[in-house]
Amino acid sequence: MKKLVLISGISGAGKSTASNTLEDMGFTCIDQYPVELLPDLIELIKTSDSIKYDRVALTIGLSDLDKFFKLIDNSDFDSTLILLDANKDTIINRYKFTRRVHPLVTSNTAATLEEAVEIEKNIIKKFKKKNVHVIDTSNLSLKQHKAKLDKILKYNDFNNLAITFESFGFKNGVPDDADVVLDVRMLENPFYIEKLKNKTGNDKAVKEYVLNSKPTQRYLKKLIAYLDFMFKTYDNEEKRHLTICIGCTGGQHRSVTITNYLYDYYKDKYMCYLKHREIQ
Repeated sequence: MKKLVLISGISGAGKSTASNTLEDMGFTCIDQYPVELLPDLIELIKTSDSIKYDRVALTIGLSDLDKFFKLIDNSDFDSTLILLDANKDTIINRYKFTRRVHPLVTSNTAATLEEAVEIEKNIIKKFKKKNVHVIDTSNLSLKQHKAKLDKILKYNDFNNLAITFESFGFKNGVPDDADVVLDVRMLENPFYIEKLKNKTGNDKAVKEYVLNSKPTQRYLKKLIAYLDFMFKTYDNEEKRHLTICIGCTGGQHRSVTITNYLYDYYKDKYMCYLKHREIQ
């Protein structure tokens, strides 16, 4: 199901951190989205076939929050509102540390930082009574902040880890962004079968040739056990993304077959992406 997440709250309470976290989770994030354009965005999300609009997160200012509420309430869209708050001393200290100017001071709405914080504190009070998720970041570490967002936005029963499975050919070098490299050159090579030579692992005949061999079946049994352990461990440690690169000599047959197999095996457990470098 498509999701729209609205992130708002006190300036300095961690909206940028929340946006970065959601981006790591696969959301398309847009900062300071104009409320006037929200109806068009909702329609685009509903009708678009692009996966970039399956999960969209918007950071919005408190001054526009009431308008966003009214538009969302009058639609049948699946949306989540997250409000970020922190105590006054924490906000003031954060601004002093970063040496930034509060938006309300910049706009001449407030004369001092303390006055600006008080204004936003009064605004946010009325929204806490609505159906929203509130995160107080006053004493939260970055890891704790992310954990609270994870708990709220656990969607479609996915784990938080995103995995890219990429096939490649060793003759062209290992991908630069590889976290884990798997070498499948020990498996039987379809390249030496005349009728399979000019096909790829995306073709049924090559797939069956590779997967039906006993060495491949033994290899996959051991590999799945290893990957299950590794993915679970990384997920518990809150690692956001892994790139698993599977290589054979040319990147056409064995690596493509095994990459497709792993993608199909894990795509319902994690947020997975598929890439075949040599056969784009």
